[in-house]
Amino acid sequence: MDIASLCQRRVVTIEADASLRKAAGLMREHHVGALVVTDAADTPRVVGVVTDRDLAIEVLARGPDGSAVCIGDIASGSLVSVAGSSTVQEAVDAMERHGVRRLLVTDDGNGVMGFVSADDLVEAIAAQMSGLAAALRSGMARERAERAAIGPELRPVLFPPDGPGVH
Repeated sequence: MDIASLCQRRVVTIEADASLRKAAGLMREHHVGALVVTDAADTPRVVGVVTDRDLAIEVLARGPDGSAVCIGDIASGSLVSVAGSSTVQEAVDAMERHGVRRLLVTDDGNGVMGFVSADDLVEAIAAQMSGLAAALRSGMARERAERAAIGPELRPVLFPPDGPGVH
């Protein structure tokens, strides 16, 4: 399973000089928790990422008036990405190495194709573990069925009346 199959492909962008209110509005409108921050060039380049957590923590930490702050002031400029062909383990390693909860996912031309979050990775790993658990249960059921046809019938074993028990 590669990261391209897991990533959220809804990438919403915002220019670095935009207001915090505009960023919050875009997050609400598009139901996303992160925006890709771009410069104002004709062909926009990624200059950062801003999350809903950045808005809440950075704006509140600065005081009650966030109107003088633009999105580029609080966006993270340390961009961390993985290729869409990366494995889940490679994405986990990148998150751990860089201390981030979301990664940009890039296509072969180094364009942004989506985001993958820690939640997305946990969900994928949980699905794999669930599949493995089902395989183990299925294997045990198969073994019981095969051995029951071959082996002798089991008899119940009881404790003697004066044997161990709860006192």
